[in-house]
Amino acid sequence: MDREVKEKFERLAQELKDLMANPDIDIEVCFKDIEMGDSCDIDKKIPYVKVKYITEEHDVHEKDIEIAEDNWSKSVEELKEYVTFMIEQFMEEIDSVEYGGE
Repeated sequence: MDREVKEKFERLAQELKDLMANPDIDIEVCFKDIEMGDSCDIDKKIPYVKVKYITEEHDVHEKDIEIAEDNWSKSVEELKEYVTFMIEQFMEEIDSVEYGGE
């Protein structure tokens, strides 16, 4: 990861942490050599965001949202939108299973 990409991921990490206001969602930024949360897999080479979604029944669902290298040329805003979209899709998928598509 070159310096420019590393700086982009540093900005993205901060943007993602500032973004999450939903109490049912917990995100952990797992960008090797930039920021690694406690439960991040240190052997995983690709940057990713670990998402935990807690339903009303207190069930915990987890998903790793990877940011593939072919996306690294995108802007911080585009990457943030991608991660946000993937989190929303994940929540909708869980809600559909948990609540029968309510």
